[in-house]
This record gives sequence, structure tokens and C-alpha cells, in this order.
Amino acid sequence: MTSVAASVAVALTACGGGSIAEETAANEDRAAEFGDCGDLNMAINPWVGYEASAYVVGHVAEETLGCKVKYKDLKEDVAWQGFGTGDVDVVIEDWGHPDLEKKFFAEQGDGSAMDGGPNGNVGIIGWYVPPWLAEEHPEILEWENLNDFAEEFATSETGDKGQFLGADPSYVQFDEAIISNLGLDFEVVFSGSEAASITAFQQAEENKEFLIGYFYEPQWLFAELPLAKVALPPFEEGCQDDPADVDCDYPETVLKKILSTSWVDEGGPGVELVQNFEWTNEDQNQVAKYISEDGMSPEDAAAQWVEENPDKVEAWLPQ
Repeated sequence: MTSVAASVAVALTACGGGSIAEETAANEDRAAEFGDCGDLNMAINPWVGYEASAYVVGHVAEETLGCKVKYKDLKEDVAWQGFGTGDVDVVIEDWGHPDLEKKFFAEQGDGSAMDGGPNGNVGIIGWYVPPWLAEEHPEILEWENLNDFAEEFATSETGDKGQFLGADPSYVQFDEAIISNLGLDFEVVFSGSEAASITAFQQAEENKEFLIGYFYEPQWLFAELPLAKVALPPFEEGCQDDPADVDCDYPETVLKKILSTSWVDEGGPGVELVQNFEWTNEDQNQVAKYISEDGMSPEDAAAQWVEENPDKVEAWLPQ
């Protein structure tokens, strides 16, 4: 019998020369092996790394398991609200929302959501500057020295204060509190999106402009532009419990999947696929680069990675 890995590779390779009807029939036969998958409602939160993970899982769910995948562009907090209504089955990359867990997990909330286990990525949020700035002024990598350079970071929008570039305000962030509690002469100005922040850092490097801002890994940009991380007071357990009092760095976060409890209870191959899904920061960065840097559609980027990594895909499939 052909191995699952081989069958996945054959199914997802476009160079087999078979007709569309033959490929469709083969996909249906493989899906039948795993049982009825049904619908999979996948939230898409607004950053390309998330999109990479979601479309890779969605591609395998559709092409190998026969699921009907629906992608829904939603902010993080809005996506969680969809667990109780049946509009969302999966948040594939959660960066830590204890406030939402209290509201939607069974222990304290309505029980509509549950922890789906790690997705393999480790998230590192922090304050970053472009490489040229770190090389020319290495002292800027210590937060205690930032006020000495505040005027260099100032913009017309911030007056005599330095600008701190936030990202999408819906992201997990405590930058306004950190700035206030550390007594820094800076003001947060939100870029509004991941793409806008990336462009700002690229331009700051090219034009040798002073820029400091919120950024994170995994992120494909680091392969092109090795941003330098500013050292804030080290994270200690409890230092972010009260958002207004935060004066510490962000922790490294094991990213995880959040699932609809009712969807998991229904069972099926799609549930097993999502629960089994884990990959590395490097894996995600590769697919994210295909999308953001190489201009591929999320669907095509996912298909290419899956085709190139059949052994990893095999480990996610229902047994």
C-alpha cells in the first residue's frame, strides 16, 4: 500500500499529468479514507504569519481530508466571539489572551472555547530598531538610554517627544503603559497594520532614519532585515497582570491553537488535523515570505510548502 506521505505528495503535485477529473476522483477517494470532515471555519487574524499557518492547514484540510474550509478575516477579540455562535471553529495562532480565556474557557467563562495545544511557533514581541541604528548607536539598545535620543525620534505628530511606532492596535501590546511607567519621553503612534510597520522599518534602514517600534517573531522580515531588539526590564511572572502597571519586557510565548468546544465535540478528521498541527518559526517564515515578498497568493504559497514538506504533513493527518 502506498504510504500516506507518498499519497499526499502525489495529490498535491501539479506535474502528474492526470486530468482534472482524475485528480478530483483521487482526492475524493483519499478523503473517504478519513471519514466525513464537514465544514471548517478558520479565523484569519491580521498578520501574514497567521495567514501562512491558516492556509497551510486549510489546504491540507481541503485537498487531503475533503473539508469545506471557510476563511474569515477577523480581529483577535472578534474571532473569539465566533466560537459561541458557530461562526469560528479555529484560531490557529494565539499569542496569549488571559482576558479572553476567562470569558470563553470553561473554567471561568461560557465554555465555548478551549485550548487546542501548541502550534509549534514561539512568539517574541519586543521593541526593535533598524540595524543601522543599532550599529551606529549600540547604547540605544538599553532602555535607560532612550531619553537621550528622544528628540531624534520625534516627528511632526509627536512634537518634542520621540515617536514609538505601534502596529495594529488590536494586537497584544502594553507599549503606552511601558513608556509611561518607565518615564520615557515617547508617544505611541500606531502604524495600523503589519504591512505598514514593515515598510516603515525598511525605509528607516534605507534612509538611515531613527525609528523604534513594536515588532515580533516569527516574521519573514528578519531574514531580510535583522532588526535589533531593545532590552527592557526583564519579564517576571505577574508583571503584566495589570495592563496599566506594566513596566517590563514581553515574555517569549509558546503560541497555541484555540478551538470551538462544540466543533471539537463533533469530532472528525478536521479536528484531528488541527490538533496535530505543529510547525516551526522557520516553516512559517518561509510561507509568509512566499506571500509577502514573492507575491504569491496564500493558497499557492500553502500548496507549494505542502508539496515540499510531505513528511511534516503526514504527521498531522488522522491516524
